[in-house]
Amino acid sequence: MNGSVALVTGASRGIGRAIAERLAADGVEIAVHYNSDKAGAEETLERIGGRGFLVGAELGVPDDVDEVFGQLSEGLSGRSLGILVNNAAAPPAGPLETDTVDAFDRLFAVNVRAPYFLIQRLLPVLADDGRIVSISSAATRMANPVQTSFAMTKGAVETMTLTLAQELGRRGITVNAVSPGATRTEANGAFFETPGLVDFVTRQTALERLGRGEDVAEVVAFLASDAARWVTGQTVDATGGLFLGPRFA
Repeated sequence: MNGSVALVTGASRGIGRAIAERLAADGVEIAVHYNSDKAGAEETLERIGGRGFLVGAELGVPDDVDEVFGQLSEGLSGRSLGILVNNAAAPPAGPLETDTVDAFDRLFAVNVRAPYFLIQRLLPVLADDGRIVSISSAATRMANPVQTSFAMTKGAVETMTLTLAQELGRRGITVNAVSPGATRTEANGAFFETPGLVDFVTRQTALERLGRGEDVAEVVAFLASDAARWVTGQTVDATGGLFLGPRFA
């Protein structure tokens, strides 16, 4: 991957920042995308030694993809894009009883429409034998009523991954997804301060701890590498074995 360029959406913090740092460690130049947290994106860029450039654009709104493409093209300066990581996402909007049409539409605009049409727009500059990796969620394989609409968006991402792998394979482009579970980052640390939550989650996890951004980033880095050249159309579980089944002891 040394010398290639990766666009990582939502890279100003959390898992996106961890992915940017991990890919940069392999010599990749990073287009650090952010929505509103420019200071966070600048910190990410600083943490990777300035090896990259910023792309600031809100996703899920009209002309979002064109805005990203314009800034990315300027940063690429005629080069090809080697890796696209669709990480940016809107958070769960709550259970059915309190969900709203606006919240539902926002989730699908950010989590489904944006990555789909971003891929479409970037295909002319995406290198043959390039890599597309999208971040899904363990919510797709668990019945969590407070995340129904969110899980639906991530299910769509996994279907997109499968079908685009078939479509883009003729160019040597691999398309995969990574499915994190309960992952503690600097961005969501307060959530895990909920009394009893960490103990509950770790008891239901085969490896008996919360995930870290670096855990997910390592899987993304593998899928983005030449070592994964024969892996496509897959959703890789990166949950540490969350809710694999009942634990009797």
